[in-house]
Amino acid sequence: MPNDLTVTLVQADLHWHDPATNRAQFDELLGALPAPTDLVVLPEMFTTGFSMDAAGQAETMQGPTVAWLRATAARLGAVVTGSVIIRDGDAFHNRLLWARPDGTLAHYDKRHLFTFAGEHRTYTAGQGAPLVEAWRGWRICPLICYDLRFPVWSRNPAAAPYDLLLYVANWPAVRRGPWQVLLQARALENLAYVAGVNRIGTDGLGHAYAGDSALLDMRGEYVAEAAGAPSCLTRTLSWEGLQEFRAKFPALQDGDEFTLAGV
Repeated sequence: MPNDLTVTLVQADLHWHDPATNRAQFDELLGALPAPTDLVVLPEMFTTGFSMDAAGQAETMQGPTVAWLRATAARLGAVVTGSVIIRDGDAFHNRLLWARPDGTLAHYDKRHLFTFAGEHRTYTAGQGAPLVEAWRGWRICPLICYDLRFPVWSRNPAAAPYDLLLYVANWPAVRRGPWQVLLQARALENLAYVAGVNRIGTDGLGHAYAGDSALLDMRGEYVAEAAGAPSCLTRTLSWEGLQEFRAKFPALQDGDEFTLAGV
C-alpha cells in the first residue's frame, strides 16, 4: 500500500519578466521548509507572471529554468512542478514541467488557452491527453489554470483513477469566487484530493491576484488554505482515508463512458 503523500504548495508574488529573481525567491521559500516533502507545486508561469510576450520571455527545454527545476528536485528529493513559457521549434507553449529527483522530466502543454486574454493568439494549445504521473504510489494529474473550468478534461476515469488533481494558476482576484467554487467541484465530482496553487500581488499589466491556494479532500472539504501572503503550505494527504471513502461511496463506477476528441 502506498504511503501518505506530503504536498507543498508555494504561493508567491511573481516578479514581472524576471526569471532569475523568481527562481531566487523560490529557492528562499523552499530553503525554509521545516521537513521533507514529496511534491512541490509552483504557480503558472512562475518565472515571468502570466505574459503574452512569449517571444521575449520564452526559454527552451535546455534553458536555465529547466536546469533549476532538475537541481531543485534532486536537492529536495521531491517532484517539483509548475508552468513556464517554452519555445519548441516555431511554437510557444504554456508548459507544465514535472521534474523528478532523478533528473528526468515529463511535461503537459496547456490545453485550454485563455482567449479572454488573447493567450490563443500567442501560444499553441497542447494536443495530448492530460498527463497522469505515478509518484510514490499515487497517481497525479497536473493541469493549468483555465483548464479548471472544463470538467470533462479533468474527468477521473473509473478504470484507472488518479488520486490527486493539481491546478497551477495565475487566477485574477476579480474571479476569486469561481476559483474557490470550481476547485471544490473538481474534488467532489472526481473523488480525489485537489490542489490549486495561485500567485499573489499585482502583475506588470496591473492585474491583482488574491492567492487562495488550497488543498481540498475528496469530500470537497478544505484541508488547508493559504492567506494572501508568500507561503509554503505543506500538508500530508492520507492514502488510507482516500481509499476508504471511495469504497464507501463508489460514485466513480457509475460515471458514463466517454473518450476525449482530438487527443
